[in-house]
Amino acid sequence: MNILLIGCGKMGGAMLRQWAQDANNSFTVADPVKPDLPAGVRHVSKPTSLSEAEFDVILIAIKPQMIADVLPDYAFALKPDGCFVSIAAGCSVATISSIVGDRAIIRVMPNMAAMVGMGVSGLYANDACTDQQQRDVTAWIGQTGTCVPVDSEDRIDRLTAISGSGPGYVFEILRSYVAAAMDIGFDEATARALVFDTITGTVETARQSDETLEDLRKSVTSKNGTTQAGLEQLMRDGQLHALLHDTVHAAYDRAAELK
Repeated sequence: MNILLIGCGKMGGAMLRQWAQDANNSFTVADPVKPDLPAGVRHVSKPTSLSEAEFDVILIAIKPQMIADVLPDYAFALKPDGCFVSIAAGCSVATISSIVGDRAIIRVMPNMAAMVGMGVSGLYANDACTDQQQRDVTAWIGQTGTCVPVDSEDRIDRLTAISGSGPGYVFEILRSYVAAAMDIGFDEATARALVFDTITGTVETARQSDETLEDLRKSVTSKNGTTQAGLEQLMRDGQLHALLHDTVHAAYDRAAELK
């Protein structure tokens, strides 16, 4: 595919670095100021540098409040059978359609781990998209990690609350966990190594196991042992479950408000 990225900020740039490793697709970045781009990626600073009907995909990677001003200037460069793909958070398909008309539009919600090829993205395609377009874009987005197709924009909002915003929750958990390790005497470098590797190893153990998460937790919890003592604090009065429940519901409510 021949792909145009409108904007190349932190998320768009991170995803582009993963995509640029695939020689099957070609990329052009439209940005007023030339960013640091992977080798082989073309840059244009204005729409007059483009030809009509040049691209199979136009990826919208600018801030939502800029879309109405910027997108009309570049929409002409999409092929008649091409599709618009948006990674702009909180910008609905209806909003994009009001700018470009009745075109194939795919909304994608990525997350920060796309920077290291381990992202989680949700993907919703409108009715104007063909099955082939959905397959092609799903495979393309999947080069940055896991891509989960969903059947409604509401599902995108729900996914935003889990994986889109999720790195923020996890970073805060990591920060608190590292701080707790330092409180009992470890220096910061050692605390980070202990916490990061413990979490990474535990997640991979769960991923490779057929047991439920509850059974895995029980398997490492000896009666009256250290893990039980810690879990009694972590789980007291159901506070952890309630906190995470409230966290994702607040994020979902906000995602629904924004679009």
